Amino acid sequence: MAASPPVCDFGWKAPDFSLPATHGQVYSLADIAGARGTLVMFICNHCPYVLAALDRILRDARDLRAAGIGVAAICANDATAYPADSFDKMRELAEKHSFPFPYLHDAHQDVARAWRAECTPDFFGLNADGELQYRGRLDAGGRNPGPTEARRDLFEAMVQIADTGKGPREQTPSMGCSIKWKPA
Repeated sequence: MAASPPVCDFGWKAPDFSLPATHGQVYSLADIAGARGTLVMFICNHCPYVLAALDRILRDARDLRAAGIGVAAICANDATAYPADSFDKMRELAEKHSFPFPYLHDAHQDVARAWRAECTPDFFGLNADGELQYRGRLDAGGRNPGPTEARRDLFEAMVQIADTGKGPREQTPSMGCSIKWKPA
């Protein structure tokens, strides 16, 4: 089911976490934070929105890391109900596509709940002080490959955050598959 996160809660302070990555290391928010800002993405392996945009997500992540912005992705989906989102499958996807960022597993979904993640993909752009400044879309592509002339909304917002500490006031929410929550 398609979902869309709420508009950006400017200044919201991102809570810390400690999550294992597909390559074996455990990361906290401080470990991934960049000197000029941080991007945390909630993604998963099976979502058609993520898969359609994966090449653009990887491109933007590489470019943002080169600009001094830390990047990580988190998968919080219920892997029992959605085996394609298991830790082993996460590792396979990260290796196959040479993810340029840690791909973290939120098996208990505590981080997704604390961050109020809604969908995959869900982007959280933080300034250097760890304050939320962007909660918008990657670009206009959605479930389709983005047009070659598509504006890079996420990339441009993160560069603005890196330069000024503030995100754009006008943001278009991301859209994707709802987080697959475990039964209560």
